Amino acid sequence: MLRTIGMMYVTLIPTVLAGIVVMIWCKLPILKAIAKPIDCGKNFLDGKRLFGDNKTWKGMLGYLIFNTLFSVLWGLACTNQSLGSLNFFYQDHENTLTFNLLIGVLLGLGYSLFELPNSFLKRRLDITPGKTLKGFWKVFFVFLDQADSVFGVALVVWLFYPLGIGLYFLYVLVGAATHLLLNMMLYFMHLRKNMF
Repeated sequence: MLRTIGMMYVTLIPTVLAGIVVMIWCKLPILKAIAKPIDCGKNFLDGKRLFGDNKTWKGMLGYLIFNTLFSVLWGLACTNQSLGSLNFFYQDHENTLTFNLLIGVLLGLGYSLFELPNSFLKRRLDITPGKTLKGFWKVFFVFLDQADSVFGVALVVWLFYPLGIGLYFLYVLVGAATHLLLNMMLYFMHLRKNMF
């Protein structure tokens, strides 16, 4: 079990690094022209915003760029046989530049696209972007806020390695816990407005 969890971390190191760098990227005063909401300010049939202001094209581009960059760099590090043998992506596939570019793009898409349904649901419930509810719903949305992107990146892993449903959900739980810890760290570094 510990080896499996270790393999999860080794496999998604590029995504963990990308998630941290994208927080900084989104705060930098560059590419302001694309720091616009993905939903372009449009409302759904209920008159409420589709996703809100926090889901931007700049953020999505950041996830694509940095997941790809770190996937390529991590692929180079994983040419070390003992490290590469712990990476799910290289169990059934060769560690090549082309393959790493592909998984980098897919991880970026998986991360950013799987955040959108959560934002859509929160807008339907009138939850302010970056905030959550109280009581049971607070716990539910704190978990969902950490897990939404992990559902996407774990699915990308499953495309290239037969995780199975049990290992997939373990990935989501471990990833959500890690995401929560990283968000707390980013909050204390003043890179996040809210801890949860």
